[in-house]
Amino acid sequence: MNFQIPHGRARRGIVPELVLRVHRTLLERAVPPGSHITAQALADQFAVSRWTASEVLSQLAQRGVVVHAENRGYYLSARIADIPVDRDPPAGRDLNAIYFKIAEDRLSGKLEESVTESFLKQRYDLTAADLSSLLNRIAAEGWIEPRAGYGWTFSQILRTPQTLEQSYRFRLLIEPAALLEPGFHLRGETIRKLRIAHEDIVAGAADTLPADVLYERGVAFHESLAEASGNPFFLDALRRINRLRRLLIYRSMVDRRRFYEQSAEHLLILELLEDGNIRGASEALRAHLEEVIRKVPPKVQDALDRPLKPA
Repeated sequence: MNFQIPHGRARRGIVPELVLRVHRTLLERAVPPGSHITAQALADQFAVSRWTASEVLSQLAQRGVVVHAENRGYYLSARIADIPVDRDPPAGRDLNAIYFKIAEDRLSGKLEESVTESFLKQRYDLTAADLSSLLNRIAAEGWIEPRAGYGWTFSQILRTPQTLEQSYRFRLLIEPAALLEPGFHLRGETIRKLRIAHEDIVAGAADTLPADVLYERGVAFHESLAEASGNPFFLDALRRINRLRRLLIYRSMVDRRRFYEQSAEHLLILELLEDGNIRGASEALRAHLEEVIRKVPPKVQDALDRPLKPA
């Protein structure tokens, strides 16, 4: 089943809207009570990050739509039919905005390399639960990790347009080559999911999706191709680069017109792969990355003096 997210969410975030849509969909499709509902499945179906899907499940649990079982995950509640689908989501802080504030402070050097949880709670006026949610998200994305014994340490990140361009030049060496590996195989189901995500962007979502969701869709496309190579070294190298460049890429999302072009190019590459033209897809991927190298670093330079916002 294919899920589409409406584009009229502006800048308020997608979690409250997704809570309502997932609840409604579970009812409409008469999903049996007790069914296992995973964050990864929601992330795939709605083309959002796994963190966003986890937040949706957490809010659905607050409503009673799903039940959380320790160490086992979420299961559809037996009382789902008794819970109104149009009830407003639980009130709460906009954690996505705070996430981008932490990212901005880290990118601009306002946060030291090592921090404590008490410091972060006080600086961003967070509850323990909200801080835990944010730290879990940031750790999963690879730009913070727990220190042995106490506190957290921010990981290395790219900070300048020059280092970002160098990362793209390295990708230009490995990504087209990954498609030419003898064991390369991209599953039809993966192609379908990637196509849905990028058709959504081309249809207008480039202007409305939060920056982190746009970033995750691009990452999913490129990492899926690297994984399909069958050679784990390609995927490991690309994942490391994507962790390093995440915050700097957020800076370049002020002008979103390029996402229409890039997603259209992604769709062309998928079409070539589906037709079995792997060499042509490799050449198209190379041209795609060369065009990104030409356009992205200047946009990052233009954006360096602007605050990072959850656009």
